[in-house]
Amino acid sequence: MTDAIAAYGTLLKLHDGGTPGTYAAISEVKDISGPAYSLDTIDVTSHSSPDGWEELIPAFKRNGEVSFDLNYTPSDATHDIETGLFSVLDAREVRSFQLIWPDEYGVQFDAMVTGFEPSSPVGDARTASITLKVSGPPTQIVPGS
Repeated sequence: MTDAIAAYGTLLKLHDGGTPGTYAAISEVKDISGPAYSLDTIDVTSHSSPDGWEELIPAFKRNGEVSFDLNYTPSDATHDIETGLFSVLDAREVRSFQLIWPDEYGVQFDAMVTGFEPSSPVGDARTASITLKVSGPPTQIVPGS
């Protein structure tokens, strides 16, 4: 028997920027990828490295990006130019986001909206592809905490 968890029902939430403020689920989100964590390395290989093997030391931790698609509704408060994702890009703001999986675990992170690309294909729904660039350390969200 597997312990796999279905991704359906995952929520991506945007903080309204207020103090203390609230999080609102971004509506009509489809596929979500990220945050993509990685670790930079520094090559410290020298002429005296054992048996000529490359030697590395850890450097910066990187958060990478979160990308997602949504069914784009310009009148929706989480999408619109006044209060939504596009407004975060336009104002060059760093906002708090939460990614909550169906088992209620998740991650909270600060990010900038660095990409907002609407698409209007003939014979299909209007969508937008959004890119968030994460800044600073993530915080794990644990159910019941």
